[in-house]
Amino acid sequence: MAGSLDTWVEAGGVWFTRNDARIPGDTGTRFDLLDLTGRGPDPYVRLYARFDFNERHSVRLTLAPLEVDGTGTLKNKVNFRGHTFEPGLPTEGTFRFNTYRLGYLWTFHHGARGRLGVGAVALIRDAEISLEQMDRHATKENTGFVPLLQLYGELRLTDRATLVLEAEGAGSSSGRALDVALLARYTWKSGWYAAVGYRTLEGGADNDEVYTFSWLHFALAQVGLRF
Repeated sequence: MAGSLDTWVEAGGVWFTRNDARIPGDTGTRFDLLDLTGRGPDPYVRLYARFDFNERHSVRLTLAPLEVDGTGTLKNKVNFRGHTFEPGLPTEGTFRFNTYRLGYLWTFHHGARGRLGVGAVALIRDAEISLEQMDRHATKENTGFVPLLQLYGELRLTDRATLVLEAEGAGSSSGRALDVALLARYTWKSGWYAAVGYRTLEGGADNDEVYTFSWLHFALAQVGLRF
């Protein structure tokens, strides 16, 4: 198999079932950002490019921006970044979690019915949580590197239709991250393909600097082209 390039875009709606924060992690007040931003749905988009060197080895670049904001009221008095935010007053909240990922996948099984692979991902995180209430404004930004493990599986249903399961994740005593998607994909002879599916993203950190845990759900569609 000669080298090939895939590029595709993913878009859809994202819902939250959890978005808790306490900053600083040891002395701040825990609060629910969903009281301010709402649960969704909010639109999102991701961009991907993958180069397959051969049927066994490939690298993938993922650009996954995500930002939601909204205005609501806090249920309790909140100490956030040394500022006090009062309950019952209009408060604007912003949650940003952009990730940029470069991954390597080794396909250890490649057969007529599908393929299985494992790999590693280097993730750069660009995150922010901010609150604004009247003349008070406080922001916590966080940029960092996270190594993830990657699992990938394809099950061929017909010559054109495929089920895809992909997962990236890691965990430790101070936090975790998990991004899992299940897709149904159809490929045309021209090299174009489309997919629909569900993705979930869950994780966070618990240390003296920050406490933040979120759980997101994505209804998604993808369109791509293999060169």
